[in-house]
Parts: sequence; C-alpha cells; structure tokens
Amino acid sequence: MIQRDFYLDRLIRNMWNGEIKVITGIRRCGKSVLLFDLFYEYLLAQGVEDDHIIRLELDQRRYYKFRNPITLCEYVERIVTGSPEKFFLFVDEVQFTIKVKDEKNGGIEVTIYDMLNELKSYKNLDVYVTGSNSRMLLKDIATEFRGRATQIHVYPLSFAEFYSYIGGSKRDALDQYMLYGGMPRITALKNEEDKKSYLTNLYDELYVKDIVERNRIEREDVLNVILDYVASQVGSLTNPTNISNALTSMRNERINSSLVSAYLSHTMDAFLIEMAKRYDVKGKTYFNYPNKYYYTDIGLRNARLNYRQFDPGHIMENVVYNELVRRGYSVDVGVIIERKHAEKIQREIDFVVNSGDRRIYIQSAWQMDTGEKENSELQSLKLTGDFFKKIVIRMDIPHNFYDDNGFFHCNLINFLLDDVELF
Repeated sequence: MIQRDFYLDRLIRNMWNGEIKVITGIRRCGKSVLLFDLFYEYLLAQGVEDDHIIRLELDQRRYYKFRNPITLCEYVERIVTGSPEKFFLFVDEVQFTIKVKDEKNGGIEVTIYDMLNELKSYKNLDVYVTGSNSRMLLKDIATEFRGRATQIHVYPLSFAEFYSYIGGSKRDALDQYMLYGGMPRITALKNEEDKKSYLTNLYDELYVKDIVERNRIEREDVLNVILDYVASQVGSLTNPTNISNALTSMRNERINSSLVSAYLSHTMDAFLIEMAKRYDVKGKTYFNYPNKYYYTDIGLRNARLNYRQFDPGHIMENVVYNELVRRGYSVDVGVIIERKHAEKIQREIDFVVNSGDRRIYIQSAWQMDTGEKENSELQSLKLTGDFFKKIVIRMDIPHNFYDDNGFFHCNLINFLLDDVELF
C-alpha cells in the first residue's frame, strides 16, 4: 500500500468538524484507496468498530440502489437515529447518484446534496464523499452544500510518493515518472508494455468514454482531436480559437471555437487537464487569453501521443506545475512587457506562485547550456522590478546555488522531493 500521508493527515485534521468532507480528483488517482483503505485502517487503529463505518461504493453493482439519494439517506438514518454511538459514512463516486421525486413530500425533486445536508445534521455522524466531476462537486461545495463542506483534492502520485515506494536511483525513478506519470497502478506493473497498455486503455476506455457519456457528446471524433492537440501543445500558449483554426486546417472541416471551448471544459471537469491563466506581473491583471493547459498526469499525456513526442523541457514544466498545485499554491503564468525603443516584447515567467500574501517566481529549465539560453530564461525575472524570491528549477546542476542576480537555482529532483524551501 502506498502511503499518502499528505492527504491522510488532512482527513484526520478535519474529522468531526461539522462539515461534509468532499474528496475530489481524477478517476483512478487513489481517492477510494485513501478513504476506504488508508483512512478506514486509521479509524480501526483508533478503536472505531467496523460496523460503525458505513461504506457505500456507488460504482459497484451491489450498491447501485443507493444511487437513489432517498434510499441512501433512509438507510443511513435507520442506523444512526437514536444511537448514542458515533458513526462514519463513506460514499464513493457520488456523481453516480440521480435526481428523484420525493413522493412523501409532494413530489419535490431531491438530489444527493439535499440528503447529505440532512445527514450532516446528525451529531453522531461524520460524512465523507468522493467524486470525479468538478462541475458536480467543486462549484456545488459553496452552493448545494451551503458552504458547509471541506474539499480535499487528490492528485496522482507526486514524485516523492512515487519514489518512496519504488526506491533505487533517483534519476532512474525520475525518468520513469516523466514517462509513465504517477497513476498508482503503474507502480505495480513491471513490464514496459504493460504500463503503456494500462495508460492507453485507462485514457480511452475510462476517461474519454466517461466524458462522452456524462456530457452526451455527439462529436467524439472532434473531442479526440482536441485531446491530441492539447497533449502535443502542453505548456504552450493557446486558446479555443487557435485550436479551432488548427483543427479546421487539419481536417478540412470547420470546427467552431465554441464547441472547442465546451469540450475543453468537459475535460477539465473530469480533472484530466488544468488551465493556468496568464497574469500581467506589472499591470497586476489577468489576460483573457491565451492560456496554458497542463495534464493532471504526464503519463496520460504521453500515452495520448503514443509516446512519440517526448520533449523533456515541456514535460518537466508540466511536472513542476502539477507539484505546485498539489502543494496547494495558486499558480499562474507570468507575463512581463519589455520595452526596447518603440517595440514591446512580451517575456514569460513560467510560474507566478502565490501562497496567501506571499509570492515567488519560478522558471522551469531542463538545461541552460548556452549564454543565449541562460539569457532567455533569466531576462523575464530581471524585469519584475520587485523583491519576491526568484527560483530557477533545472536538471543540469548537481547542487543548489544563488547566482549574482540573487536568483536561486535548484535541481529538479531536490524540488520534487521537497528538499527546497520555496517561501
């Protein structure tokens, strides 16, 4: 069992806080294991009786009847009502629930949120749910749950979690991680072809089908082309109009930008990709477009392209982005306007990272082996005009150091293993 202490500790800290704990994340990233194995074993070790932990896995056939929220609520109420004992409720993949009419109360429409809010009122019940759809969960935490929910977002394995399990050479582990990513099942597969087959099947048979069925997508062919394009352009600036124009040119068929925008939203709702907005560092405003898209798991991105396009610089950038957001930071793509005579040149800072009122700037550079490359990577940092910490993450240095500009250069592996103090 891979220990996921980063998330387990958050569950433990929020026990009996009076709120519903909502565990979100892409399917197969380890949400169910976190709740039904790791947290479950923790509770047993604390003396909680097994029959005081109510577990409902809605993607399993024997629990299908509980997709009806009234049936689920009445079942739990029969267990906890009038009991002096404390109980825990685990509901897995809550997005599978349906809306029903409550015939006992005038036929009003009832959702899982109504029932969970009702169950939350029981002082002897602590409620935990998992889900794989951001539209259903993230936006509803503040509305349907009436602001009384704690969100814990789970990502695929970080490199630190991955390495703690497989051990060995750190560089060899990083090479594997950058190729196959951090989906937990990968660690149990030893054969290279098995790993590739698993990720490809996971992408096609689970994520794509799930997106198509959940959103009733009519043009699956267009969705697949969009996914191919975003995978090939990971870490590059783009927007729905650019993608629409590129697809129109490739297919000799007009692909509407609004359709592209909708399909991109569906993939983000499924937590397959994330979007980083561009931020004007000096103007302190956000650009509407273009933005950058990153894959939640780099192995899925590589599988999507059949491992044909392996650019370590862009892959590293994606891995760094994932690590930053996993740690809970707010991450944007920075833009600096450099004025040369009458010309305005847009310079890019890979990541503007905020934690509360603190900020750092990060450049991700696989290597800086020429003066031209070094100037390209560092120039934007020199133009910020402020005193926030500036970090250059790279793979071509054996140890960390500060340069003459006061910029901190650190090795990628050190960063990923959390051996570097960012703030």
